[in-house]
Amino acid sequence: MYNTNAPTHMELPSSRQLIRSTAIAAACAGLLLVTVVLPSEYGIDPTGAGRILGLTQMGEIKQQLAREAAADVAAARSQSMDKDLSATIEKRPDARVAIPAPQPMDGSETGAPQRAATEAPAAIAWQDEVTITLTPGQGIEYKLVMVAGAEAEFEWSAKGGVLNFDTHGDGSGNSISYEKGRGVATDSGVLRAAFDGNHGWFWRNRTDGDVTLTLRTRGGYSELKRTA
Repeated sequence: MYNTNAPTHMELPSSRQLIRSTAIAAACAGLLLVTVVLPSEYGIDPTGAGRILGLTQMGEIKQQLAREAAADVAAARSQSMDKDLSATIEKRPDARVAIPAPQPMDGSETGAPQRAATEAPAAIAWQDEVTITLTPGQGIEYKLVMVAGAEAEFEWSAKGGVLNFDTHGDGSGNSISYEKGRGVATDSGVLRAAFDGNHGWFWRNRTDGDVTLTLRTRGGYSELKRTA
């Protein structure tokens, strides 16, 4: 069946026209890459247009969620491994999870709990206390500036809901994850610094309502600071 005449040689695009069309298409693709794809997927915004359009914030959230998922996988794989005793958190008897305390340094019987390190007299006030409300999906991080081997007692609680948390440290070219938890309302204990640096907590509110976090600390640190 006859539909139309085949195009003549003069009607076909020339090599120059094809090259120009290809170059235009490549330029458009590159423009979309730097203004839309990189900001919305990776939080990378070389032109600044992504932040104006709200795409960069979306990409930053995606990257944060990806890091959290990777951290959860790594934590699950390491649960069966024994940690160095110098990098554990000693739990008080009334804490949510009991972790064996390291051997005492005063020459007492091996394995005896170090009550002096984990149970401060009631008369001693908390050195620092912060209270902040996290909206749904919001995360926050506080860290203590500590030297290797220093110990700090802590207590935190969530009011109005529960929180996911990650107790970790970084500094001196090192990083460590002490403990993670999901849907936790309160935690307390003693944090022993594995190395010189910043050691503390990251919390995220995964509930549908506001959650008020209160953190109290005291002990061997020089500063409590908000880092995220």
